[in-house]
Amino acid sequence: RATGWLAALRDRLARPGEDGGGPPVAQPAALAATLRDYQLRGLDWLVRMTSLGLGGCLADDMGLGKTITLIALHLHRQDVPEAAGPTLVVCPTSLMGNWRREIERFAPGTPVRRYHGTARSLDDLADGEFVLTTYGTMRLDAQRLAEAGPWGMVVADEAQHVKNPFSATAKRLRTIGAKARVALSGTPIENNLSELWAILDWTTPGMLGTHDAFRRRYAQAVESGSDPAAAERLSKLVRPFLLRRRKSDPGIAPELPPKTETDRAVALTKEQAGLYEAVVREILAEIAGADGLARRGLIVKLLTGLKQICNHPAQYLKEDRPVVPGRSGKLELLDELLDTILVEGANVLVFTQYVQMARILEAHLTARGVPLQLLHGGTPVARREEMVRRFQDGEAPVFLLSLKAAGTGLNLTRAGHVVHYDRWWNPAVEAQATDRAYRIGQTQPVQVHRLITEGTVEDRIAAMLERKRELADAVLGSGEAALTELTDTELAELVELRGTER
Repeated sequence: RATGWLAALRDRLARPGEDGGGPPVAQPAALAATLRDYQLRGLDWLVRMTSLGLGGCLADDMGLGKTITLIALHLHRQDVPEAAGPTLVVCPTSLMGNWRREIERFAPGTPVRRYHGTARSLDDLADGEFVLTTYGTMRLDAQRLAEAGPWGMVVADEAQHVKNPFSATAKRLRTIGAKARVALSGTPIENNLSELWAILDWTTPGMLGTHDAFRRRYAQAVESGSDPAAAERLSKLVRPFLLRRRKSDPGIAPELPPKTETDRAVALTKEQAGLYEAVVREILAEIAGADGLARRGLIVKLLTGLKQICNHPAQYLKEDRPVVPGRSGKLELLDELLDTILVEGANVLVFTQYVQMARILEAHLTARGVPLQLLHGGTPVARREEMVRRFQDGEAPVFLLSLKAAGTGLNLTRAGHVVHYDRWWNPAVEAQATDRAYRIGQTQPVQVHRLITEGTVEDRIAAMLERKRELADAVLGSGEAALTELTDTELAELVELRGTER
């Protein structure tokens, strides 16, 4: 029977997220936000685990604020001399922009750099700095990253990317030393036992024994159903190292706002960036020599072309049978979002203003085995009603909609998520689409995700809408038309591509 410090450690571990000794951790003074109660409990748990020299996996549902909780943990650890140091965040490419924006927003003044692309560098690393990298870059540069340490903390975001313990990515990640390791995952990894082992054996090495022993002792017994008590034994063993809260948990939903809107920043691929710059160059040259109606027409052509390139090169190039994967930053991010949403058992509306883009998404998602429906202007009324019924009954969790077809009159309250794949530059129209999900009869919080390509015209229009919300309806009520009066210089400034190398 354990006694003394071992018993105290066991008791502190036995109550994850509860008062396991000492007063709960206060929110860091440097955090430019107020954490919700459950986020404070998550921070408290992470602080206790990491201060004991143990790692942990925060596996809350998407939308509960894992990123801000982790930023708070980083800030807290900077005030503890033995824990301080730079934090390395390893995440999918499509989430790097989001991390940078969240850090700048919630921890203003905290240095943050991307370790990615050809000009990547780890020179002059500051103690409280965030370094963001991708799983691909980490795999290539694990030795450089390991030598740049000691890291105060290494974070694996969307940690299911290292679920195969024998993959090169997982093996390289293990070589990077840190005072603390934290995994973040929005998917219920406890349902997949080998995945669970891989993630927890990274955060807290050796805790679950060897992979073979774990398979023999727990996984085979649980998966075959031959030993009903095995699942309970495993649950007790991992409970201290894994904190998962669902939106549906008692006490969580009342803390959530009815609607949360997030701009999700994503970089262009090399192909997109090349096309974007070529179109800007060609059409700005034409605009310089045009005036009147012809000039206005060219500006609309330019803005439409750039929006389509930001969506997917195949849309702009009007390809008949396009190769879809790997060519669009937005599409990669949509895949990440949908994977998490579907594993949660949630339902989602995906809006695009272009029927052609909706068809590209339909083909791509169908090839990935995602159950979906597509509604556009040409869909007959009877068919529309049947599609709405199927969605509301939970038969097809992903609903692709073109803006014009779905702007009004549909009641789609089954959706807990709304994704705007492209922006309409008219806040009233965008709000109207969101309200398909967020309206009377909605009993769950709705998350709105707006996909925005960094450094592009989309990014600047989004900032304009944010800055001038009250003017936006007046100025942009007519969409692209309002921008046709810009001077050549203003236009060039609006559309030039600013460094966003992936």
